[in-house]
Amino acid sequence: MKTAGIILLILGAVGTIVFGIQAMQDSESFSLLGLDIAVSSANWTPVIVSVVLLIIGLVLTFRDKK
Repeated sequence: MKTAGIILLILGAVGTIVFGIQAMQDSESFSLLGLDIAVSSANWTPVIVSVVLLIIGLVLTFRDKK
């Protein structure tokens, strides 16, 4: 289980970084009355799934076997 946890931890961390950067770059901004307004058109689902995998990997890796 510890090996599976480490694999999920790595996949979750890499996915969070890659999809997070991609989601932050998928935003548009426009000016309205002198204010810059940013509108995100990104799909946040891959980021959420990656964070869930990261958390599951942490739990499996550091869980005590008694």
